[in-house]
Amino acid sequence: MPEPTFEAPPALPIYLDHAASTAVRPEAVAAMEPYLADAIGNPSAHHAAGRRASEALEAARAEVAAVLRAMPEEVVFTSGGTESINAAIKGVAFAQMEAGVGRHIVTTEIEHHAVLYSAQFLERFGFEVEVLPVDEYGRVTPAQVAAALRPDTALVSIGYANNEVGTVQPIAEIGRAVRERAAALGRRIPLHTDAVQVATTHSLDVDALGVDLLSLSGHKFAGPKGTGILYLRRDVPFLELLSGGGQERQRRSGTENVPGIVGMALALRLAQEERDWFVTRTAALRTRLLAAVLAACPDVHVNGHPTEHVPHNLHLCFPELEGEVLVEALDRAGIEASAGAACTSATWEPSHVLLAMGVPLELAIGSLRMTLWSSTTEAEVDYVARQVPLAVHQVRAAAQPAR
Repeated sequence: MPEPTFEAPPALPIYLDHAASTAVRPEAVAAMEPYLADAIGNPSAHHAAGRRASEALEAARAEVAAVLRAMPEEVVFTSGGTESINAAIKGVAFAQMEAGVGRHIVTTEIEHHAVLYSAQFLERFGFEVEVLPVDEYGRVTPAQVAAALRPDTALVSIGYANNEVGTVQPIAEIGRAVRERAAALGRRIPLHTDAVQVATTHSLDVDALGVDLLSLSGHKFAGPKGTGILYLRRDVPFLELLSGGGQERQRRSGTENVPGIVGMALALRLAQEERDWFVTRTAALRTRLLAAVLAACPDVHVNGHPTEHVPHNLHLCFPELEGEVLVEALDRAGIEASAGAACTSATWEPSHVLLAMGVPLELAIGSLRMTLWSSTTEAEVDYVARQVPLAVHQVRAAAQPAR
């Protein structure tokens, strides 16, 4: 008889937290290197080194603008998604207040905390924040958004895709609904979208989406950390939050991170060029992983919309355990995943997103988010599919009282 053969285990650890951060792609690293080592000029300086840095900066701006189908002067470089979101919401809100337009903000229950906390901050200055409920899948309808608009609405902020459960909102339809309702009110109401989670999976054409502001974060699409993009439509009222040297056309003072911006711009263009392949690849991996976990753990609850979700996000809830404990067990098995958003994991509590979707508290605390990448292999998925049920069993067994 021939000797039995066994599949070699994949190399550990297996990283499945790409919604939190991604590795910088080699092409971006190569593009950044000259500006880290040799091209050291400040892009605001009036000498040859400064001009070289400025030329690189403006080339990156044009590259991003082409992806967004926008004008280069509508692209503002920031330090990341959090700053881009804060600038969009606070910058427009304060400009609208100053112009006497109004102090009414519309958003949803499941937004990233950068959105929700920015809105709460504005309440200290007399703004009224209307937080719309979502359905069981985490979606809001265009009709809901339109119905919330008033003559004093200063801004609407709706995320393109949720960072925890991956549900995608009908942003283009929401954009049309906002424009139609605003026209009926005889005025314009800017629409902002947090697009941090969709740069690898969805179009970022701002005119097709009907958005006036859009936020991106470099390290979510294989660019460097500490880089971000704010698309700001040229005629939208905006009050800058950072004052100083007047960089970014007086909208964001501070010396630009030229190496990071160059790498981010290239990573964004490549992510959009590879979008169809990325979607096909990760959707197949997610389907494979979900089927195996469901077969071994039939009591698992799958969160998010069944079809309208980013393809690489798999968000589950397991009864009778705590998500953080499960994440620790998986980490010991060489699997790096999360119990929710990385930005809140240091002070972990039940997800506001799951609770807003109507997931019971006792189930919400048992959440697990695994986010795949195009580089994830079938062997890695199969290893994870075997380890997750084992970890679930171990955590539940450890939680049982001694007899």
